[in-house]
Amino acid sequence: MANISLDHILIVLFTLVQWRIIRLVLAATGNRYIRVGVLIFSAFAAVSYLFTSATVIARAPIPVQLGMSLGAASLAYFMTATVAVAVHSVMMLVRRMLHADTNPGRRRVLNAAGNALMAAPFAAMGYGSLVQRTDFRVREVDVPIAGLPQDLENLRILHLSDIHLSAFLSESEFARVVDASLELRPQLAVVTGDLISGPRDPLDACIRQMARLKADAGIFGCMGNHERFARSEDYTERACARHGIRFLRGQAQPLRFGAAEINLVGCDFFSWRQRSNYLAGMESLVRPGALNILLQHNPDVFPVAARQGYNLLLAGHTHGGQVTVEILEQSINPARFFTPFVYGTYREGDASAYVTRGIGTIGVPARIGAPPEISLLRLRKA
Repeated sequence: MANISLDHILIVLFTLVQWRIIRLVLAATGNRYIRVGVLIFSAFAAVSYLFTSATVIARAPIPVQLGMSLGAASLAYFMTATVAVAVHSVMMLVRRMLHADTNPGRRRVLNAAGNALMAAPFAAMGYGSLVQRTDFRVREVDVPIAGLPQDLENLRILHLSDIHLSAFLSESEFARVVDASLELRPQLAVVTGDLISGPRDPLDACIRQMARLKADAGIFGCMGNHERFARSEDYTERACARHGIRFLRGQAQPLRFGAAEINLVGCDFFSWRQRSNYLAGMESLVRPGALNILLQHNPDVFPVAARQGYNLLLAGHTHGGQVTVEILEQSINPARFFTPFVYGTYREGDASAYVTRGIGTIGVPARIGAPPEISLLRLRKA
């Protein structure tokens, strides 16, 4: 099971779902044109699904925005269709159980409820794409720090992550995020990776907007997995430096606030496949007597960071699940396949971590139950 990825599971699941849809349509109609149409649509959806892979998009001889749009549309279709087919199957089971019930009014209510339930995932996807995807809001969070020096009490840190400036987040939309951030007057600003989604995305436009940010102690960042995929890590570091933004790559930056010192450390992305080697060598950058803050895109490193002596980890990567459903007070979302650190504040001994939902999207250009977030963190003594 260790070698079976979520992608493989989804391919199998979506194939079974589409096969079920084909069978239902073929059983419901004898019209030749409808039958041929559903087969053509199924083939088109399957081919479009290939464009959910950034590697395919990068190599395909079509415009990148078209490839991303095809991939996003197919993924959105398969996700909503899966839920609709599941609801349909449940409703068919209920109808069979109530087969003996001849009350026509009760049957009409049941049919109406079933139709509404099957339409619900499509309505939710539309809302998540057209409304919640760009519903940028400031979230102010108190982060408890054990033994926090008095001069760092109430220190305000702006935390942005997962911008993903691409076909599904324009420069003007990101400019709204920057405008809202400027009103917060943070003392320190950090960006924890994924400025873009792919190699042909407008990285310079993203950096141009980031350069408008202002913070007393400066703007710092770390690389995400999409900088690595786009092979833009070195360029991002150089281009940001020209605008006064320093990306920390296995480096530390001391920052003085009165009599207290923050040791701000950043490192390039550690993949979940590197679990046995998380933060290798980063313990040497911990500075005794300072508040050690680590910038790392992947929140799964938190237990290792805590053991190494870091007081606070700031991360993103999960998008807060991006598509999240609450069931019995439990969040159900794709990120939980990979990490327990999906969103919010976490504690590990005396160490704290904050994982932001970030700004942009990946895969499906929608957010459901996990709206984009401009994080303003206030340090508090635990």
